[in-house]
Amino acid sequence: MQRLIEIAPSILPADFTRLGEECLALEAAGVDRIHLDVMDGVFVPNLTFGPDIVRSLRKHLSIPFEAHLMVTQADEFAARFVEVGCSTVLVHAEACVHLHRSLSNIRSLGVRAGVVLNPHTPVNTLVHVLAQTDQILLMTVNPGFGGQAYIPLLDKIAETKALVDASGFDIDIEVDGGINATNIAECAAAGANVFVSGSALFKYADRAAGVADLRASAQSTRK
Repeated sequence: MQRLIEIAPSILPADFTRLGEECLALEAAGVDRIHLDVMDGVFVPNLTFGPDIVRSLRKHLSIPFEAHLMVTQADEFAARFVEVGCSTVLVHAEACVHLHRSLSNIRSLGVRAGVVLNPHTPVNTLVHVLAQTDQILLMTVNPGFGGQAYIPLLDKIAETKALVDASGFDIDIEVDGGINATNIAECAAAGANVFVSGSALFKYADRAAGVADLRASAQSTRK
């Protein structure tokens, strides 16, 4: 059975003086989730925002939030982002010494657990944690900054899809990095079903038109 196509915009390109309005506009435009890029300046060379910002946003939106923790202390931060309303928490395999334990701990908090792989990290890293995983995020840029050029990793997406299908587990496959209305189709064809789009979506003055373009392009690969 094919999984639903979902659009999960990153809010990194938003006008942070109007962040609440920007997120409300995304919800009105028909996105499925809000993707929160949490950076600590250590695991990645950038800083973004913490749980208090997310708490403020959560009061005004009804769609799910997912926290993408680009941090060295993922186990400590996971609970804090669950407390402020994130229903999915994603941690980097490269940042977690005990990935199995980290994913299990997230699930114990009553939310979905996701694992993120940087472009260089092999898919076989996932083999022994699939039972603890609800979502796999494949980075198509090196993490840390928005607006980077897309790295085509279609073989990696297809390999992940084959691994998930063979496992029988209920797992979303997400891609993040340089996703636009053109390359989203090849990612969908390779097996992804959740798509993070930041700069490309925010270039649309009409956010709803941008979401519609992304969704239509991804769905065009479905038979």
